[in-house]
Amino acid sequence: MFHPVAFPMGHWSNRVPVKQVILDTSVRMVMRDDQWIRVTSPLAFAFDIDGVLLQGATVIPAAKRALQILEGRNATGLKIPYILITNGGGYSEEDRCQRLTSQLGVEIHRSQLVQAHTILRQVAKKHPEEPVLVLGGLKDRIRKVAEGYGFRNAYIPSDILAWNPNIWPFHSLTPEEHTFVKKADFSKIPFSSILVFHDPRNWSLDIQVMIDILRSRTRSPGAPYRSLNHEEKPVKLVFCNPDLLWRSAIDQPRIGQGAFITAFQSVYKSITGTYYPYTQYGKPQEATFKFAETMLMERISELEGRRVQEVPPVRTISTVISLTGANAAKWSSILLHTGVYDPDQGPPAYTPTYEAEDVEEAVTSTLERHGVRV
Repeated sequence: MFHPVAFPMGHWSNRVPVKQVILDTSVRMVMRDDQWIRVTSPLAFAFDIDGVLLQGATVIPAAKRALQILEGRNATGLKIPYILITNGGGYSEEDRCQRLTSQLGVEIHRSQLVQAHTILRQVAKKHPEEPVLVLGGLKDRIRKVAEGYGFRNAYIPSDILAWNPNIWPFHSLTPEEHTFVKKADFSKIPFSSILVFHDPRNWSLDIQVMIDILRSRTRSPGAPYRSLNHEEKPVKLVFCNPDLLWRSAIDQPRIGQGAFITAFQSVYKSITGTYYPYTQYGKPQEATFKFAETMLMERISELEGRRVQEVPPVRTISTVISLTGANAAKWSSILLHTGVYDPDQGPPAYTPTYEAEDVEEAVTSTLERHGVRV
């Protein structure tokens, strides 16, 4: 059990332990009735990034103060476990953690970061050799992320355009693009999956290549299309971010990968008469929150120096998109007014457990409700 003691940290002064030893900033041992008792945090936090900690590349001032409290700058001196969950991506977790550490002023570890596509590491472990088309991000960065996860045969739409420029005659690869394309005879490569890691940049090329592969008789681009009632095993289609809108440095929300999903499905249905079946990851999907719990257990295990089997009650500090997933995961949710949600536009579609003006208020009020002195 992660939290085996019956008393919260805020009540220690009432108990007056005989001895107290700090094993780590996340664990204390107290002597009570001639027995050493392990005392750990009674809760954990999961944060959105966009609209909670950052707005675009700008750090929300309250975010630094809130994270410092969780890092041990509180009256108890203990670290409170937390992870960051974002529907963003496009970078490796290592690169993103370095950037977040620089921005937020506290060290963010890989075990604390769940990006929209982090969950695909599990897919790569099961099917490392299968050819996959990966979409999103700049240049060939997503291919490198996919290869870092373990996909050994990851390709991007520019690779296919380099193989056959007639695939999409309205875009000619630039000299820079030619430097990073992967050469292959794609007529001999049957794709098993199309994985949309991050927001695509060239929607027209990407949608055309997707349609060619999804409708191909051989699951290879350039091959004749199969009939609509064809029974062969279809190519898997995965999107990692359902967000139609997201909050950036500009006042008005920007469209996200959810808009690309809508565009692709609209074109596909116009051609075939039906939508293409797909798997959706990212917030607020239940699979993403379950995966986040495994990441949180990993982080808690690192802090405690032992393997834990379950997590304490989780408080997720969210923008409006995460409320349904948090509720499904049985996490208490705190809706902030710094993200997409605007209280002047009426109540949210899904009811949070609490609301707060910013992340610092959310953290301090939650800790105080659990008897943790800030």
